[in-house]
Amino acid sequence: MTPMSTGGPVDIDAAESWVRTRLPITGPLEHFQTEPWAAVFRAPIDGEVVWFKACAPRPAFEVSLTAALSTRWAAVTEVIAHDADRRWLLMADAGEPLRTLGNPPERWLQILPTYAELHMGESARANEHLARGAPDLRLGLLPALYDELLLAELPLEPAEKYALEAFLPSFSELCAELSAAMIGPTVQHDDLHMNNVYLKEGVLRVLDWGDASIAHPFFSLFETFRFLVEMNRLPAGDPWFATLRDAYLEPWGRAIGRPSTSPFGSVASRMRSHGSISGTRCQRKIDQDSTDGSP
Repeated sequence: MTPMSTGGPVDIDAAESWVRTRLPITGPLEHFQTEPWAAVFRAPIDGEVVWFKACAPRPAFEVSLTAALSTRWAAVTEVIAHDADRRWLLMADAGEPLRTLGNPPERWLQILPTYAELHMGESARANEHLARGAPDLRLGLLPALYDELLLAELPLEPAEKYALEAFLPSFSELCAELSAAMIGPTVQHDDLHMNNVYLKEGVLRVLDWGDASIAHPFFSLFETFRFLVEMNRLPAGDPWFATLRDAYLEPWGRAIGRPSTSPFGSVASRMRSHGSISGTRCQRKIDQDSTDGSP
């Protein structure tokens, strides 16, 4: 056994044997990283590396979801093999994260239209993904889920909790407004930022789908833009935001015959910005506290 995650210890001998039956790796699995949601290892092969990921139980759906997306979309990490029962993924190397390149907006301009195509293509498979365990955060469920969130013990300051409570009526109205766009639910990554998009030989791929859900697709850009603000220090009015928003929305406009969907993108951003859509940040804080006692 070796590094722990919330899924318990990883049987490294069994994992390495499983990898070797699928690829002629030239060395042992080497531990790379452990987080509450997964443990990650790498192994050498022909001068490169492959990646083994053991997911924790809560995001176990990531295995089947990533494997399915990988068969249809070149913009998703290349899955070599997977074992849904053991929550294991074996993936090809995807290169370097955009973080190491300085999170250039130009690369987001390249990937966002492709990501929109994925959203549109996977919409017809939303029920299939739900059946495999993807969280259900469709618009019609969000007001009730918001109520549940407010009743939970959250790692928030009183002022933050009050702000969430005060926003509830507006939140329900925004759900209805966004529903009017007649854009159906699909796979929504929910963590689309510079640490989860990789570049190799000119190809961009989206990794780490453990925060994904079946939800409105327009929620995705919030994290992308947040990192451009916080890490790149782009001011709120920087032209890159409109350029990237339009690059993402343009395929939607073509698909539904509407010249501009940007008002609905703005609605989605306002909803997502409150951090109350999925409770992901709260859940990760709770997971961390329960596993390592960190503040």
